[in-house]
Amino acid sequence: MTIKDTAEEWEVRATQTPFVGNKTSVRTDDVVMPDGSVVHRDYQVHPGSVAVLALDDQGRALVIRQYRHPVRHKLWEIPAGLLDIPGENPLHAAQRELYEEAHVKAEDWRVLTDVFTTPGGCDEAVRIFLARDLSEAEGQRFEVEDEEADMELSRVPVDELVRGVLTGDLHNNCLVVGVLSLIAAQNGDGLDALRPAEAPWPARPFEA
Repeated sequence: MTIKDTAEEWEVRATQTPFVGNKTSVRTDDVVMPDGSVVHRDYQVHPGSVAVLALDDQGRALVIRQYRHPVRHKLWEIPAGLLDIPGENPLHAAQRELYEEAHVKAEDWRVLTDVFTTPGGCDEAVRIFLARDLSEAEGQRFEVEDEEADMELSRVPVDELVRGVLTGDLHNNCLVVGVLSLIAAQNGDGLDALRPAEAPWPARPFEA
């Protein structure tokens, strides 16, 4: 048997959107179950995100520390951001986020992995990229505001991040998935065997 997620859509009898926010909304669907019953399912509607595990030539990952109000924590994370434009090429979005949050550019891009962050309550899909051959970006630094004005930036050996994940000291979803996927890829077919940067992404279709 092939272990692979498959797209499927059960019948929705009714839908409403009781809350619309700045970037996301909440939707309530009446979904028909296999036994014919109809149940309410509330979930957050999300535009999707990209994240970047940027790896320098010393094997260090570029990480940022940022306050996240919903969980009341300052979390170490990898650069990430929303797909602000419907149909936006995720590679372009990832390059923008790496520039804005770290003032760094990369010459080598691969798809590290694709995930649904919380599929039981949110439709957010995230594409996590691996970026290598880093250099300082040109031009002025992006002007940050709000929580980003308090961000810290560091370069940390991947082994140290893995230890932090396994000891329960690091919790950000994209960082955890990214660093563990990196180790798995290194110990498997190698980083050059990863999917190309513009590989299809059915969860968030885009034009190359």
